[in-house]
Amino acid sequence: MEISATGRFEVRITAADVGKRVSVRRLTGNGVTTEKFTDTVGVLTSWDDDGMLTITRRDGETVRMAESALVAAKVVPAAPARRRGPAATYRELARVAARGWRPVESEPLGEWELRAAAGFTRRANSVLPLGDPGLPLDAALAAVRRWYGERGLPAYVQTATGAEGTQELLCAELERRGWVREVSAELWTGALAPVADRAEGAGVLLSREAGENWLARYQRKGVSEVAAKVLGGGSQRSGEAESGAGPSVWFATVPADPGEASGAVPAAIGRLVVDGRWAGFAAVEVDPGLRRRGLATEVMAALARRALAEGASAAWLQVETDNEGARALYGRLGFTAHHTYHHYRAPEADGS
Repeated sequence: MEISATGRFEVRITAADVGKRVSVRRLTGNGVTTEKFTDTVGVLTSWDDDGMLTITRRDGETVRMAESALVAAKVVPAAPARRRGPAATYRELARVAARGWRPVESEPLGEWELRAAAGFTRRANSVLPLGDPGLPLDAALAAVRRWYGERGLPAYVQTATGAEGTQELLCAELERRGWVREVSAELWTGALAPVADRAEGAGVLLSREAGENWLARYQRKGVSEVAAKVLGGGSQRSGEAESGAGPSVWFATVPADPGEASGAVPAAIGRLVVDGRWAGFAAVEVDPGLRRRGLATEVMAALARRALAEGASAAWLQVETDNEGARALYGRLGFTAHHTYHHYRAPEADGS
């Protein structure tokens, strides 16, 4: 906190700092018996005329406070220095992640991308807003709702918080317009080589196709033709991966115990997308009865070696905030959180 030459705390932010990352200390409690200091770090997303401030934290949660409660405050660097792992901007990772889970239909709206895949996952059926839509925000959101409405889909906008260049201000504007945040998860990054060194991966089979056995283990049941296209590369044309024109997609399978029937559901699966220096892991799933035996690590190690062979050096993956088992595994493999991403759903039509 900022302390003046006289030893007093100072408030060094104003309404002109909306959009900047700040650190504030405020007085909370009833002022009699529970009074205490509370510190908050995040992006200042509003400063109302009535003296109320809103700060959006790294995880996307917002904190409202009165200007009169501030004890000390200052602008801080847009994002903390990364202690380990590959350096990357939010915009780079957002584009890589989008190419790793491609829709079957997309259309630009200025610098926004409208994406659809018959409703298979929010990631493939949401707007990716990486710049200016070319319209005022209300007009852009109206266009978004029309586009998804024409396809019989709810309108979603995917945003992010917690890193330099993320979209705290857009999140605040969506919330002011009644858009509802339904799902939040984190994108983690890490070095690729240490993952490859963690296990032999000798029993892992790799394929370019998600075969019937792989799909039998996949948690999303009843995979449609559209879903299969997304898993296989979305709108990627045949031969793109081999020609180097698009991401390279691989599927890993650990067969069931040899004593089981030949058509048994696999013990574990995983999916990999190699895109330049980045390798993206997804759909790492293990038979619940075979967990804690290192199968997930085996799958990721085998896929990591494949990615290294194709020239990748850095890795990314997405994990839900409440998936403690996966978070513990990825932490052991050297991954750390880069940013949090969210899906906002449009409010129901008011009939006007």
